[in-house]
Amino acid sequence: MKRISLLILLALTLLNANIWAQPGKKALIGFYNVENLFDTINDPIKNDEQFLPQGDYQWTSERYHAKLENLSTVIDEMMKLDGGLVVLGLSEVENEHVLLDLANTEKLRPYNLKVCHHDSPDRRGVDVSFFYDPARFRVIDTASFPLVVPNEPEFISRDQWLMTGILDNTDTLYILVNHWPSKAGGERRSLPGRLAAGSLSRVIADDIMKKHPGAKFILMGDLNDNPNSKAIMQCLGTKTNEKSVTLNDLYNPMWKMFHNGIGSYAYRDSWEMLDNIVVSGGLMWARPNTYKFVSAHVFRKDFMFTKTGSYRGYPFRTFAGGNYQGGYSDHLPVYIILSK
Repeated sequence: MKRISLLILLALTLLNANIWAQPGKKALIGFYNVENLFDTINDPIKNDEQFLPQGDYQWTSERYHAKLENLSTVIDEMMKLDGGLVVLGLSEVENEHVLLDLANTEKLRPYNLKVCHHDSPDRRGVDVSFFYDPARFRVIDTASFPLVVPNEPEFISRDQWLMTGILDNTDTLYILVNHWPSKAGGERRSLPGRLAAGSLSRVIADDIMKKHPGAKFILMGDLNDNPNSKAIMQCLGTKTNEKSVTLNDLYNPMWKMFHNGIGSYAYRDSWEMLDNIVVSGGLMWARPNTYKFVSAHVFRKDFMFTKTGSYRGYPFRTFAGGNYQGGYSDHLPVYIILSK
């Protein structure tokens, strides 16, 4: 009897251990700079003249639909990742129309992706936006935040676009998508724009975390700077050591990848991590049975890279040096994994 009792106890122990060892539900949150997704229609209030059939890039309907097909291939592959892509932030899109066209491509139509878009005052006419899976994510609020650069009253850039929603009927996520000012004109001239962008993002994050202690805040975007830059580390105030992160801190998991030579954008034969996803302490130290941050990744597939020529090994882009290449984007997507 003692032996039977011990066997039963051992079996129950193993059963309980197996139950607790089972992985929790996963959710993937990503970002993708899709490199100038313009339609072929002239918009008189946007600087889209290059992306017209008669423009510099000879942006015909054939090229536009080839671009949609290419991007849908990448996003389709991301949707199939373990856990499922629930939210995808996007940058360099001209308008809501191009996103609806992309969502309606043959590969993406079955996912029933919804669009959360905002028109920005950007001089190039490109915006930041979201795709999201309505079966798992319910949008409850949105807000836009214009970027103001001190002592530069004529400065115009993309707004920062905040989407608040409920993931799997359990977790409220505050997701801020960005496309910070580029380095056009050189580092010294362009730096104030990114410093201002980092400071604005931090104000938004702090306001959310003050109103909602332990808030699950995610900042994503093409920040046009590496994780060790002043704009990201000082103005945005990111931490790079997981163990030191408190509820009111922001943690940048891309720093470690960049430190190890991994990037999302290739420039002068080296990799840069311009595309960042930053998470709050609320996602690092989440309550039981809710979602928490697990890991960050760059999405890479062999077909997304140039195979020959001077750009061999670089992301296979749509244009290079002003010449049509017929590729996907000059950036690689990034994503994070959340798990209960």
